[in-house]
Amino acid sequence: MTTKPAAAAARSTVYGYPRQGPNRELKKAIEGYWKGRVTADALRTTAAELRRTNWRQLAEAGIDEVPTGDFSYYDHVLDTTVMVGAVPARHRDAIAADPLGGYFAMARGTQDVAPLEMTKWFDTNYHYLVPELGPHTVFAADGTKQVTELKEALALGLTARPVLVGPVTYLLLAKPAPGVPADFEPLTLLDRLLPVYAEVLADLRAAGAEWVQLDEPALVQDRTPAELNAAGRAYRDLGALTDRPKLLVASYFDRLGEALPVLATAPVEGLALDFTESAAANLEDLAAVGGLPGKRLVAGVVNGRNIWVNDLAKSLSTLGTLLGLADQVDVSASCSLLHVPLDTSAERDIEPQILRWLAFARQKTREVVTLSRGLAQGTGTITAELAANRADLASRAGSPITHDPAVRSRAAAVTDVDARRSQPYTERTAAQRAHLRLPLLPTTTIGSFPQTGELRTARADLRAGRIGTAGYEERIKAEIREVIAFQEKTGLDVLVHGEAERNDMVQYFAEQLTGYLAAQHGWVQSYGSRYVRPPILVGDISRPEPMTVHWTTYAQSLTDRPVKGMLTGPVTMLAWSFVRDDQPLADTARQVALALRDEVNDLEAAGTSVIQVDEPALRETLPLRAADRPAYLDWATEAFRLTTGGVRPDTQIHTHMCYAEFGDIVRAIDDLDADVISLEAARSHMQVARELAAHGYPREAGPGAYDIHSPRVPSAEEAADLLRTGLKAIPAERLWVNPDCGLKTRGWPETRASLENLVAAARIVRGELSS
Repeated sequence: MTTKPAAAAARSTVYGYPRQGPNRELKKAIEGYWKGRVTADALRTTAAELRRTNWRQLAEAGIDEVPTGDFSYYDHVLDTTVMVGAVPARHRDAIAADPLGGYFAMARGTQDVAPLEMTKWFDTNYHYLVPELGPHTVFAADGTKQVTELKEALALGLTARPVLVGPVTYLLLAKPAPGVPADFEPLTLLDRLLPVYAEVLADLRAAGAEWVQLDEPALVQDRTPAELNAAGRAYRDLGALTDRPKLLVASYFDRLGEALPVLATAPVEGLALDFTESAAANLEDLAAVGGLPGKRLVAGVVNGRNIWVNDLAKSLSTLGTLLGLADQVDVSASCSLLHVPLDTSAERDIEPQILRWLAFARQKTREVVTLSRGLAQGTGTITAELAANRADLASRAGSPITHDPAVRSRAAAVTDVDARRSQPYTERTAAQRAHLRLPLLPTTTIGSFPQTGELRTARADLRAGRIGTAGYEERIKAEIREVIAFQEKTGLDVLVHGEAERNDMVQYFAEQLTGYLAAQHGWVQSYGSRYVRPPILVGDISRPEPMTVHWTTYAQSLTDRPVKGMLTGPVTMLAWSFVRDDQPLADTARQVALALRDEVNDLEAAGTSVIQVDEPALRETLPLRAADRPAYLDWATEAFRLTTGGVRPDTQIHTHMCYAEFGDIVRAIDDLDADVISLEAARSHMQVARELAAHGYPREAGPGAYDIHSPRVPSAEEAADLLRTGLKAIPAERLWVNPDCGLKTRGWPETRASLENLVAAARIVRGELSS
């Protein structure tokens, strides 16, 4: 295919860039600040240098317009809360005394003040801090951060575009503040919020902004007529301002659908749309509304969420079609590159053949620039890049690494019977209670215990050859002994081995399964200073040998109380990996489920009576459009049941979910057919317990009574209050007592104190129930 030059030269841009730095410098500086080892000024200096480095890298790669304002110490939605002055009353004194310390108090809480609720950013594994709003919320503009960062980029001689969370998405992501009626709709505050955005836009224009990007990803979801009318009103009002930059309204993660004509006719100068596979309908929809005459279109044709090289020829074809639908067509990734690692060139352990198939943020930037040049100057200017890209795509498609006939044959032979327990829950639960003999309100934890510096050192020593396998195993066993002894002394009823041997709940398993690939430097922000290295799912999946049985049976040998076997479920293994894009997700999920089924069966055969298969990503991976959800939930719940369906009736299957809106998937939670589910509930004040009750959920549940993403230690009475709230929705014979999530990120002192208080809370409430 030969593409002629565009009538108006296409420009290249991105919506955002990884924040952490090549060696996670931001993480280290922030955590040093929290521990008092790094001053606030030193943290700000590190952050400013990282921003400058990012902008210079983008400019040197050929990006014509760099984003500003996307950098964050913790979360860009929290930054927006500060920008519009929506600081909760309980945090205002802290903000007034020390803006940076108060900012982190909103994110993490303090011993005396609870943080904001945290949940997933649409269908990604990135977490944002949920705004708390009410009818008495007073907004006040503070564009200091946005203006400062714009000026920094302009001082480097760059063309820069500030990026803000749009007002409609901000309000749609918000929740009623504590004490505000649950039926309060934050979107009713739109007319109060728009003048604040107007003030920030005026400040950015005065600082030198030609364009400002307003991100409205909430509009790719199903929206009511009232919500669409609100979006139309918002951009009519902002577009009518005289003292403002040009406005680029951006959407991503899916098609805009019914919101597209609303934005296309708004008095704004540009739209940014996702044209990757998940949002391919945007192309058809854009043509149906007559395109964007007189407007700028930023085309997201490079996938900003996955790590496979772009099909340049296919993207050029899409871009060529778009040329007739807008006055100006520019090229970008589909969303912020925050969701992918920084640079493949840092990877030394990945085979060169496979490395050619991968594109991290820096490689995606080059793809955007290449496509922009091909669109602006014709494909004759990028013939070498196109030839190399065709070779890379062909290499992957024809590689035996990606296909295992035995795995495919086994997956094809699965029947409905394989994905069902041999007895219904009502019969299983009696057998399990007789076998386990647990007290009312049984206590447990989610699985992981603190990952100490000694444990990380042991893993590093093993990798470096400073200790052998025997020495490493002894260190892990010593940690397991300590964890078991602590749990017995504290009085927990169902114990865990603590996962001392695990680097990450997905990566640990991925490293032992065929078909997975681990990147050594592929860090991606999950929340705050928490970064993960999602493994890469490159081929068909199987389990060569047991992965957890050794450690679980060792832990069980130390105690008479039941020790849970701990596994990560098939959907989460996909959601927290970079999945292959050359076959349906349902097919990959079935392969992973069969590999995990082998592990579940081996755990049971080794004497494990309680097995937990975590699926925290079940809600996260839910498609953004309701019409796409039934098919997803069918294969996702089947994959879980396939993992767990082969065990005896008296083996108790647990699952766990955290930091998501569970109300959308309560029926699917029921369809998992797990015996016990533990869920995040502390920050959301037991909301999930009410949702389960409203659905008539018939199984046992443990809504979390201890927020593990905050350093504060809840008192026994505070935890008891949460349990009492839970009991209003879940009968005592079906209520478990547990933290929100695993304890890997916490320190031992707060973990000990919090779990002791949690057990004490269970005893308090048991006493109340028996009196």
